[in-house]
Amino acid sequence: MATAIDAPRRTDAPGEEAPRRQGSVAARLSRAVAKGPLNVILLLIALFWLLPTFGLLVSSFRSAADNATNGWWNVFTAPAQLTLDSYQSLLGDARMVGAFWNTVLITVPSTLGVVLIGSLAAYAFAWIDFPGRDWAFITVVGLLVVPVQVALIPVAELYGRLGVFGSIPTVILFHIAFGLPFAIFLLRNFFAGIPAELLEAARIDGAGEARIFFRVVLPIGLPAIASLSIFQFLWVWNDLLIALVFAGTDAAPLTVAIREQTRQFGANIDVIAPGAFISLIVPLVVFFAFQRYFVQGLLAGAEK
Repeated sequence: MATAIDAPRRTDAPGEEAPRRQGSVAARLSRAVAKGPLNVILLLIALFWLLPTFGLLVSSFRSAADNATNGWWNVFTAPAQLTLDSYQSLLGDARMVGAFWNTVLITVPSTLGVVLIGSLAAYAFAWIDFPGRDWAFITVVGLLVVPVQVALIPVAELYGRLGVFGSIPTVILFHIAFGLPFAIFLLRNFFAGIPAELLEAARIDGAGEARIFFRVVLPIGLPAIASLSIFQFLWVWNDLLIALVFAGTDAAPLTVAIREQTRQFGANIDVIAPGAFISLIVPLVVFFAFQRYFVQGLLAGAEK
């Protein structure tokens, strides 16, 4: 009796060969070559954009005499020019150190106040039904288009009448007031996407609104809150206009102190460059600490 010879079996499923080819080294190399020109253009744009910042960084490690004599690019042929004297003299200046701590005292409460008040208001607009809720939210959205310059003179007159002009709390209150519309808008859109069943289950278990907010809504809304915190922190930390108007001499932040150095000494790059990079360190740390939430929170607020 003749026996049938089995045909060779394929170990791969029909749909496995195409993904394997797509993930091969040759496929990845071809895709990289195809995107090569675009990547080169983006790299050149990034280098061109970062070149002034890099030049400022190099200048901060050079002496005042070297900066006055030649350009920062000469450090590549004479690396002995690099020194920490500018940073040592800057950190030994009580005026600059005090301005740095003033910046911290202004930025941290302004950020925390906007996040806390904005998240509470956003939860109310999203999940609490009260008379005039929709019109109130429309008013908040309308405040987004109001420029900050409109309120500088009226608020300054109000602070003067109250006798609090020039202090750190007045700067904090102004930042909180103008940071709240965007905070409420962003967080309300995020909170509105939370499943209603989740909140109803918490209410059935006996949780009040405050407990629902702190135990349910805030943990879920962490990506949006982190994004808002980054925005608010950077806006306040780098602010110059509001600080110039409302901050007195003893309450001036680092941006004002650096500007005064420019006004008094002209192109004093050995003071401005290290001051600028000391001011840059803290925002970078904050951004990289919350960067994993940044894009997720932005997209969540934009999709609702």
